[in-house]
Amino acid sequence: MGEAFYEHLGGGRYASTAHTAGPWTAESQHMGPPTALLARELESLPSAAPGSIARVTMEVLGPVPVAELTVHAEVERPGKSVELLAAELRAGDRVAVRARAWRITRSDSSSVHTPDDAAPLAGPETGTPMGRPPGWGPGYLDALEWRAIVGDLGTPGPATVWARQRVDLVAGESPTALQRLLVLADSGNGVSSLLNPSQWYFINPELTVHIQRLPEGEWICLDAHSVIGANGVGAAYSVLHDRGGPLARGAQALLVRPR
Repeated sequence: MGEAFYEHLGGGRYASTAHTAGPWTAESQHMGPPTALLARELESLPSAAPGSIARVTMEVLGPVPVAELTVHAEVERPGKSVELLAAELRAGDRVAVRARAWRITRSDSSSVHTPDDAAPLAGPETGTPMGRPPGWGPGYLDALEWRAIVGDLGTPGPATVWARQRVDLVAGESPTALQRLLVLADSGNGVSSLLNPSQWYFINPELTVHIQRLPEGEWICLDAHSVIGANGVGAAYSVLHDRGGPLARGAQALLVRPR
């Protein structure tokens, strides 16, 4: 199946490998790889001046099969200072995921820089290796190396976990910092889940990530917690770190329902 999540077939077409499979079924993907694949297309869009992607939102319209996919991106709203980028991922004739991103032109704001108050976390070398819990299927979870500082995949509640990719996003390419960040960002609700997945659904139909800076190094940390309301709606919140401290924040709306 290769050492990547996807094989590039040309013309915006990609063959998905078994590394993309989510933990509940081998036929559907974890949303981490498709999110990063859409980010790859967004990053490739031309710009009149160097810019940084400051916010990415993924709208999940349906399951992403472990199959051939087509990805397309465009500049939806061009501008000198800010641009709205758009992308979509298709499985056959169905749009499975839509993405929107704001790209902001870079400038020097170092004189008014406000560092994040949160202290850097304990590094991945201090964490406990975290394996796939019983009953969770192979694929995405095995394609990353996990180190738990607080909590783990099999323990309900908040979690602080480091991870790094074992495989590339696209075969023959080294993933960019943004791609590595977004491969992991969709895992906030999984690592911080409060419910038994054999008894409850806690599905996120969207993911929004605000990015202050890109990660340095291979390891990225999710410091995540989930909350559940009384009406079937929940949310998962994540602060993403590298060894230097916080760099992005993610949020996921959750559908919560008994199985």
